[in-house]
Amino acid sequence: MYSSELIKGTLKTIVLSLLAKRGRMYGYEITQCVKEETDGKIQLTEGALYPLLHRLEAEGLLETEKENIGKRVRKYYRLTESGNAEASSLVAEFQAFSKTINDLLHPFLLKPSYYA
Repeated sequence: MYSSELIKGTLKTIVLSLLAKRGRMYGYEITQCVKEETDGKIQLTEGALYPLLHRLEAEGLLETEKENIGKRVRKYYRLTESGNAEASSLVAEFQAFSKTINDLLHPFLLKPSYYA
């Protein structure tokens, strides 16, 4: 499992890109999908996910739809047009950042004794 600092810094990108890929999803489904797709390396907590979902909705990046499932109401999230644009932008930014970090760490990755 990765550190909470790494996950916190990428949570918005993770959630928006997942919704861009999958479409309409509800909160628990998002947590389970992330867990499955990362072989358990990333586990989103409800305490981190739901405040983000509410903030993204307030920013106009998500829209919601409620559906009755038996006696429960399930809230589904989907990207708005601006949410799709933001997802694309964040993924591109993260890919460039990842490349920069890989380039920065490259000597260390080739020779672990480089910094010894």
